[in-house]
Amino acid sequence: MSDGAWAGLAVAGVTAAYALGSRRLSATPVTSAIVFTGSGVLIGPAVLDVVDIEHYAAPVTALMEAALTLVLFTDAMAVRRRDLVSGGFLPGRLLGIGLPLCIAAGWLLAWPLLPGLTVWELALVGAILAPTDAAVGKTAMSEPSVPPLVRHGLNAESGLNDGLILPFFVVFAAGVPGTSYAQEGVAGTFWRSLLLSTALGWLAGDVAGRLLRAARARGWVARNWGQVYVLGVAVAAYELAVLTDGSGFIAAWVAGFAFGQAARRHRTGGRPQGPDRTPEFAENLGALLASISLMVFGAVLLGPALQHLTWEIVLYAVLSLTVVRMIPVAVALAGSGLRRPTVAYIGWFGPRGLASIVLGLLLVEEHVPGTETLGRAVAVTVALSILLQGITAVALAKRYGRWYAHASAAAGERGLREGTSVPEGTRATPSGRSRR
Repeated sequence: MSDGAWAGLAVAGVTAAYALGSRRLSATPVTSAIVFTGSGVLIGPAVLDVVDIEHYAAPVTALMEAALTLVLFTDAMAVRRRDLVSGGFLPGRLLGIGLPLCIAAGWLLAWPLLPGLTVWELALVGAILAPTDAAVGKTAMSEPSVPPLVRHGLNAESGLNDGLILPFFVVFAAGVPGTSYAQEGVAGTFWRSLLLSTALGWLAGDVAGRLLRAARARGWVARNWGQVYVLGVAVAAYELAVLTDGSGFIAAWVAGFAFGQAARRHRTGGRPQGPDRTPEFAENLGALLASISLMVFGAVLLGPALQHLTWEIVLYAVLSLTVVRMIPVAVALAGSGLRRPTVAYIGWFGPRGLASIVLGLLLVEEHVPGTETLGRAVAVTVALSILLQGITAVALAKRYGRWYAHASAAAGERGLREGTSVPEGTRATPSGRSRR
């Protein structure tokens, strides 16, 4: 049997097995991320070596890029302007203050712990490991006893920061000699990857959203084909940017936001309607591809990285999940009125996941000096996040929920800042984030 057949059988088997027990496992510390990543390490060259995925570099990259494209598009599509207005002080602070500080802290701490990397490569480590992934610790963001403000803030942060990190990534990568980004230079990268890709993404998303709204008003769109339409728009936005040598990820993220705003505008026409289920197919497909990507990550990146562990990389991974995340969050939330348990809870649940994996893989494939160390640091940090923040999500969410209930009762009519109202009508997506 060929390696390709073994790989296909392994992916199908793990996916089917998890699906059969998914509801039962959802209330346990064993998350889907742990199952798929662990399975990848098991079947990869580090353990059983039943599949040699290195011969399939192009399909592996395509799979991960497709997963990230769909996640970026659907997450941005779910964002409403009111999310950053009503109760929006939390995501606003986390994104506007916490995210840049997280990049800077990751950059500075990488300097003494990851020797041999250039200034720009160190900056890339900080940028790649800054975005969070709600799917890794989704219980922490969906537990009903956790106040809506906190759940909404973490969801909004994780839905937006992976897109906001992309400009930092492409500019820093342009400073690393030998990469494809460096060939364009910083000025060329700024023009094509940032300005042009943003414009193309916005144009594609806005026009597609208006067309869908017009077709809906005339009753032309069948529900199932409306869901397929979303998938087509996401892919089209990505490919438009690729055709112009820009950033497909930036275009997909901007297109998702523009598409969501245009498609929702005046959607109800004065008549009450239920939740918009148009993105469901793209969300479910993106969630499936993301899970499979975690399995590939375990086999291709994590397994080999575990064979070359150093104390510096392990220490950096630990600091990345604690100091690099928690201190910027504390600074960002200073003066917000939130209690210390809330700040600690938000600071701890900043799990790393798909965006970090894909961006790290893209750099490793550049095969320039330093990317091997960079890839190992990213792999170990994401793996540690999947393990620690996955297994603690259920227990800490319930514990924090109990604290909030007691604190609210003690505060009485004065209430807590954590009790601030947030936009209603949100629900969890397959990726663990909220959708309206």
